[in-house]
Amino acid sequence: MLAGDNAQGKTNLLEAIYLLSTLRSFRGVGSAQLVRIGQTGYFVGASVVGPGEREIRMYWSARERRLTLDGQPVRRLTEYLGALRTVIFCTEDLQLIKGPSRVRRRYLDLLLAQTQADYLPCLQRYARALRARNALLKKGETESTLLESFTRELIRLGTWLMNQRRNLEPVLQPLVQQACHRMAPGLEVPRLVYQPSVREDMAVELAQSAPRERIYRSTLIGPHRDELGLFFDQHKAADYGSEGQKRTLAIALKMAQADFLTRMHGTAPILLIDDVMGELDARRRGGMIPLLEEVYHARSQVFMTCTEENWPRELGRRAHRWLVSQGGLVPRTQTGGGGLFSQGINDGAT
Repeated sequence: MLAGDNAQGKTNLLEAIYLLSTLRSFRGVGSAQLVRIGQTGYFVGASVVGPGEREIRMYWSARERRLTLDGQPVRRLTEYLGALRTVIFCTEDLQLIKGPSRVRRRYLDLLLAQTQADYLPCLQRYARALRARNALLKKGETESTLLESFTRELIRLGTWLMNQRRNLEPVLQPLVQQACHRMAPGLEVPRLVYQPSVREDMAVELAQSAPRERIYRSTLIGPHRDELGLFFDQHKAADYGSEGQKRTLAIALKMAQADFLTRMHGTAPILLIDDVMGELDARRRGGMIPLLEEVYHARSQVFMTCTEENWPRELGRRAHRWLVSQGGLVPRTQTGGGGLFSQGINDGAT
């Protein structure tokens, strides 16, 4: 557990671990915003201990970017992703419920990229084809041979991506429902509904949308327009759920992500919990305890930030505590053995 006043660097540590895992900030900011004021770049490094040991080094500046794994430059993301797996719990998670559809698409894409080696390369190729096709549409080239070429590529890749997302829904839904029941047994059972922008045949529907594309000069259907519908009964969670229901569902989505990764890989991911426990009542905190225990027994790690006043009492006896002050770490007196939050062997980061 990492305790300290605001603006001391607690979240920075979690962000650094998440950055090494996904190569992006969980706050949705670009790399330039991660550089300390007055500096030209940032460096993050870690030793990841699991069945073996991996060394990760990452440097970013406006002029230079370096990423190495075990001393070797990383040429392709598929060679790197999976070296360190994490799931972040933070206040921004409410955007999964309240935010635009791209936040929920990103949630699906991250899950699939972390469990299917060929998903991310396909998603990247789709994004490149989409940008090229949109550039042609903006120029008014609606009948060119080049446009047809990118359209065929978009259909081939987009159909595959939508199938993977569609197959994920029935696997993910019971995990989310189980997590919700753990935290709030009386809560209405949530439903997840994958809502692709393509109803049946992407080739046919792209052709039908051509007149509208000429007006808007943009590709109007495809995986980039998909939605993950979240419902309580027949009602959209964002519109009709209480604040408590929305928060519970957001955390349940992240708990399901951790459960899914554990099932797929046989090892638990690192959990990063940024000042979330203190915002939950005792019942909802209690619903998260089984997940934390599973991670502990799987010999993985949990990094949690809190203020000194709101340590979850259920976890205090087995937590290793650190005081964070002005970017430094100072060990605090521990109240017992075990080390629920520091006994990290499998996928542990230091």
